[in-house]
Amino acid sequence: MTRTPNFVSWRAAILHRADDNIDRLKRQLERLGVTVLLQWKPLDLAETPADIVLVDADQGFDDLLPWAGDEAPIPVVALLGSEAPGRIAWALEKGAGALIAKPVVASSVYPALVLATHAHSERTAIRARMAGLEERLRLRPIVYDAIRSIMAAQGSDEAGAYRTLCRLAMQRRLTVEHVAVAIVAGHEPVPRAM
Repeated sequence: MTRTPNFVSWRAAILHRADDNIDRLKRQLERLGVTVLLQWKPLDLAETPADIVLVDADQGFDDLLPWAGDEAPIPVVALLGSEAPGRIAWALEKGAGALIAKPVVASSVYPALVLATHAHSERTAIRARMAGLEERLRLRPIVYDAIRSIMAAQGSDEAGAYRTLCRLAMQRRLTVEHVAVAIVAGHEPVPRAM
């Protein structure tokens, strides 16, 4: 079971014009222990550090959130009063992991924060995994070059050279790809026949 987060001492940036809905939202966030900053200008995380952002998806514009696509550096909650597909699409493109329908109901705030933080952590984990897989794929030709070097030095077949490379990686506590790079670059000696 996934633990639900505690939002005490979090900082929330609400990008919305002040109104009664936002007053209710702000009160509920403060009850959860969240410090709230309300503004209706583009978010600058250096100027306004925040752990989560709640954004008016009805009137939001691309420069309001400074990231491209859904690569949000923090969780995003969309505040939405319309059913316009374009506004929903905009929120998703900006990385919204949850939404709070307007008019704001206090009981919808905590679940939205939980969903948005969960969606953000899932996206972050997937991006990290993809980056690792892309690096492994990019280094695959270098691994093959290292295997050929080991084959030549040991007079072994490809499977034996790969086992040697794996054994060396385990001894060094590095990935096969990083040991292969070291061998090809000449930083690691090519293992000889034992």
